[in-house]
Amino acid sequence: GSSGSGTSPARGIPMLVHSSPQHSLSNPLVSVDGVSGRSTPTHACGSCDVPVVGRLVDGGCLSVQTELTLLKLTALERDKNSDLEKKEGRIDDLLRANCDLRRQVDEQQKMLERYKERLHKCVTMSKKLLIEKAKQEKMACRDKSMQDRLRLGHFTTVRHGASFTEQWTDGYAFQNLIKSQERVSSQREDMERQRKLLGKRKPASLAPTPPPSTEQNKRKNWQLISGRYHEQEEIFKLRIIHLKKEEAEIQAELEQLERIRNLHIRELKRIHNEDNSQFKDHPTLNERYLLLHLLGRGGFSEVFKAFDLTEQRYVAIKIHQLNKNWKEEKKQNYHKHACREYRIHKELDHPRIVKLYDYFSLDTDSFCTVLEYCDGNDLDFYLKQNKLMTEKEGRSIVMQIVNALKYLNQIHPPIIHYDLKPGNILLVNGTACGEIRITDFGLSKIMDDDSYSSADGMDLTSQGAGTYWYLPPECFVMGKDPPKISNKVDVWSVGVIFYQCLYGRKPFGHNLSQQDILQENTILKATEVHFPPKPTVTTDAKAFIRRCLAYHKEDRLDVLQLASDPFLMPHIRKALGNSAPLAPALPSTSSCHSSTSI
Repeated sequence: GSSGSGTSPARGIPMLVHSSPQHSLSNPLVSVDGVSGRSTPTHACGSCDVPVVGRLVDGGCLSVQTELTLLKLTALERDKNSDLEKKEGRIDDLLRANCDLRRQVDEQQKMLERYKERLHKCVTMSKKLLIEKAKQEKMACRDKSMQDRLRLGHFTTVRHGASFTEQWTDGYAFQNLIKSQERVSSQREDMERQRKLLGKRKPASLAPTPPPSTEQNKRKNWQLISGRYHEQEEIFKLRIIHLKKEEAEIQAELEQLERIRNLHIRELKRIHNEDNSQFKDHPTLNERYLLLHLLGRGGFSEVFKAFDLTEQRYVAIKIHQLNKNWKEEKKQNYHKHACREYRIHKELDHPRIVKLYDYFSLDTDSFCTVLEYCDGNDLDFYLKQNKLMTEKEGRSIVMQIVNALKYLNQIHPPIIHYDLKPGNILLVNGTACGEIRITDFGLSKIMDDDSYSSADGMDLTSQGAGTYWYLPPECFVMGKDPPKISNKVDVWSVGVIFYQCLYGRKPFGHNLSQQDILQENTILKATEVHFPPKPTVTTDAKAFIRRCLAYHKEDRLDVLQLASDPFLMPHIRKALGNSAPLAPALPSTSSCHSSTSI
């Protein structure tokens, strides 16, 4: 039925309209009762953009109502407040965590500062102790040298006209030994003379029967009877044997004393050079390296034993000092040469090669290289002291050298050492039965693709440099173009070093100066190597030396062939035994450089 108010049925159906945000935000919505026509205000949430319900009433007014109830609005507000509280709580937690982290950082920073302070104190104390120890060792060395001056000898300054020269005077130990030698020699000569006289008084029964004569009758009176003659002769023999033994002991003692004297002379020179060095007062270089004492001095450099305060290890520091009178161009060339050596050396990593750790400049006229410290002497000093060594000891040293050369020729680009000699081979423990290290790459040649040809080798751009006794003939060929070299230069050097270790002398140019070797073309004439009869050396060792010292480089082994030579391979030597000579490795036309780059 129809309503009693007389309205049309259409008015009973509410009409859906969406209010604009502006309307819902600025004006409260009202709900109009469809029956009574009364309007009641309702709340709307403008931010929710919820649909509203309205209908037209008399007079054209729009009646609007929302779908949200007061409970929903309260729930929304409660949820928003809860989210806000959570976020505020999270912010508070993060602020507290941040404060805790800041406090921990501050504590760690303070702890770090304390550790830095402790470390600084430790380093300072280490420096103090190291300097104190170095000073004590320095004093002990000088006291010992002063004591040995009287016993072993000393240098005295002698004037010759307007100049002064240093002259060596032997100490009382040598004088006493020389006197003992003279005494024993005199006694021996006296024994020989008495023995000859005894022979003249030999009994007639022991002498061959000569024809009777008046002279023999006269001598019968002073001839000895047979028993006494034999007794006296035996005494003379024993005394002569004793004197020979005593003479040999004196000679051995004299040789030992000469070795001690060589050490004494070396120490005197070292002390003299150290006292005249500007670095004698234990400075710390590059805020890291504490110099302890001088090890040796060369033409333009000094080598110090030092302590690396950062890495806490002993090192050897080579201080290169340029002549201040040199022209700037010459200084730059020397510095460039040293930088080149550093670049070559710093990349090398092999147990038989001295490691180079660091490089830095001191001033415009000096710079330093920091090397691995090896306690001991070089092979040159060992040979001066001991003359020679056994074949097994020499072979052990050669094996280690060849292993290092093999490494140098397997890296890319390969390297020719070019200055292998006993002075550049360090004996780690100072003996011939231990490990060795190769040093000094100042003359090294880099066999890169630009300068090296597998067929011809590379140009020798530094002809005249090096140590002539250890260089092969091709390095001395003079011509319009520079000679061609390869790693076979180092193979020749190995042969010379091995020969010197076994025989105590160089195979070519022994006792000649470098100038004499150059003027007399000694190495260019070294077509064949000769071996002394003593000491005794095996045929295999001689054959190995001949393979290394082949005159023509085409006939000489290269480094990789040398490394596989049976003489240097213990398991092959053991398998073959002494039944047959070792078969040599055949030289090939292919170079080490080409074989390593395949």
